[in-house]
Amino acid sequence: MQVADFKATMEKIQTPIAHLDAIEFAKWWKADARSSMKGVAVRYPQIDRMTGRLLTLDARILQSRAERQKAPPVARESEDLLALSAYITYQSRGLKMDAEIEGMARKNFDAGEAFFFRRRGQLNLNCAHCHNANWGRTLFAERISQGHPNAYPAYRLEWQTLGSLERRLRACLSGVRAEILPYGSPEYADLALYLSWRAKGLPIETPGVRR
Repeated sequence: MQVADFKATMEKIQTPIAHLDAIEFAKWWKADARSSMKGVAVRYPQIDRMTGRLLTLDARILQSRAERQKAPPVARESEDLLALSAYITYQSRGLKMDAEIEGMARKNFDAGEAFFFRRRGQLNLNCAHCHNANWGRTLFAERISQGHPNAYPAYRLEWQTLGSLERRLRACLSGVRAEILPYGSPEYADLALYLSWRAKGLPIETPGVRR
């Protein structure tokens, strides 16, 4: 897919993304991303068989840049990383989320589930208080969701830009006045795996639009 074609597609679905110019790498791809990348995102987070670590798609991109391309690092939440992550995930748009939670991933899944139900912060709340017990209700004029990650990277109106799931999780931690973990912390990957399991069977909507 050429950059111009991708921009035209995004304009057609009226998704306000400011990062499309960062996807120039597509010009040099030998394979058509519509086929070579289709279905990739539905499996993340996933275990890296070489290291045994659970990787989000963003972490896999950073690993591949460093180890295979010998390319300079890019920062978490940077325009380039968000654009590439959104572009790859977009190729699976409409496919059902299907992250693997058994085998080597089981301990990460269990850790993510524990994180979801653990009270934290000055408000002494956990994720389930909002996204299990009160989803569908209104909080500060915003409808509480079930916390499904199938639209990320997403354009959030409050951010006025594209952002990752990790950015949203950090905002949740801030909201309950808890310690905000650094980008790339393994706890985020564990929680993302648990959230992906909760959303199993839902279609990928990336790049979604959220309030």
